[in-house]
Amino acid sequence: MEKKRAVDEKSKDDQLEMFREDPEREFLTTNQGVRVSNTDISLKAGERGPTLLEDFHFREKITHFDHERIPERIVHARGSGAHGYFQVYEPITEYTSAKFLQDPNKKTPVFVRFSTVVGFRGSADTVRDIRGFATKFYTEEGNYDLVGNNIPVFFIQDAIKFPDFVHAAKPEQDNQMPQASTAHDTLWDFVVCHPETVHTIMWLMSDRAIPRSYRMMQGFGVNTYRFVNAEGKGRFIKFHWRPLLGIHSLVWDEAQKISGKDPDFHRRDLWEAIEMGNYPEYELGIQVIEEKDEFRFDFDILDATKIWPEEEVPVKFIGKMTLNRNPDNFFAETEQVAFCVSNVVPGIDFSNDPLLQGRLFSYLDTQLIRLGGPNFHEIPINRPLTPISNNQREGYHRMTINKGKVSYFPNSIGENLPRPASAEEGGYIHYMEKVEGKKIRERSEKFKDFFSQAKLFWNSMSEPEKNIS
Repeated sequence: MEKKRAVDEKSKDDQLEMFREDPEREFLTTNQGVRVSNTDISLKAGERGPTLLEDFHFREKITHFDHERIPERIVHARGSGAHGYFQVYEPITEYTSAKFLQDPNKKTPVFVRFSTVVGFRGSADTVRDIRGFATKFYTEEGNYDLVGNNIPVFFIQDAIKFPDFVHAAKPEQDNQMPQASTAHDTLWDFVVCHPETVHTIMWLMSDRAIPRSYRMMQGFGVNTYRFVNAEGKGRFIKFHWRPLLGIHSLVWDEAQKISGKDPDFHRRDLWEAIEMGNYPEYELGIQVIEEKDEFRFDFDILDATKIWPEEEVPVKFIGKMTLNRNPDNFFAETEQVAFCVSNVVPGIDFSNDPLLQGRLFSYLDTQLIRLGGPNFHEIPINRPLTPISNNQREGYHRMTINKGKVSYFPNSIGENLPRPASAEEGGYIHYMEKVEGKKIRERSEKFKDFFSQAKLFWNSMSEPEKNIS
């Protein structure tokens, strides 16, 4: 019997041998065996142009990454959510035509999800990590998702590097350790190999990486967006959330003790505050750069590893968000909520920020696998308040029962309905931007200054923070 078992085990090992891969082969290839010439920069229309859909290596790399976890999120798995509302202080018609930013008397419903980035769904709250700060606005023009972090800069400049960064930051592949911590060999190896990470590393090693409470934590859109007004004038925008309770952090020793005593510390704090009526409040701020000033600065405004210094580009606070209701069911709401940076409304548009350009593809692609197919928007927490009317049918988990014969446009049977809307009728019009350039994998020269802002941040850190880092 023992001899037979040994033979069976050897046979099984032989069967598995053909699937084992030596990772130290000479050349990087696609999944089709094509050698890759560059895996650090996505293909663009000119060095500052938008990312091109024909970049098959980028799409394969991101698509595979988006589908690597079942069923929890690859990043931001550990989250806490709350309902609330947003009110603008005064109309900002000068900057944007977005209707929810015009009427101070209107309360726009929101759902916010706070999260850690690296840890699994069951990890602790008070680890040293960047936090997600994602807000879904249920506006009268459709859903708008502002998906950001509690730190204003990011580790990488181009989304094609995101799978590499997260693989390095997650627990190491051979032993799945350490959990919910970025301070380990593979992360530091990635940092050493990518000097563009240094600015964000300064923030990660500061007290900002261990907030006292989600109620006392800033939020940032991180990427460069656009506001477009009714006349079609565009401006570059960065978003800020400022907690009205102020910005407070835990020191390292406190965080370690709390993780052991109450790994749900932030989740519990948010839940109990709302239950007691101590509703968290945050002001929404914007930084605005006119298009004529796009090249005025000593950094590239499309570089997500850089801040826009507030002494040069002041923050204007335009409204306030209040979180006043806990979810009724954690899974149905907090776990199933799906944020996509591509969810915008008229008056809000995108820039050619290469990190943002990749996110526009990646988020939707991720939700398709995480929530089981193309109908994830029909899950109650994701449904807009405005009616949905289009020719999309069938697919996994379809809940809408469409009546009638027609599911195409144009048509004569259904009187050409539903039909596209003009701009005057509220139809979304993409900002008209001139784009030209050779197809190229390159970044502008200003992207290559990795250290100036990191040095400024280092000089602003306290001595205890410097000792930790």
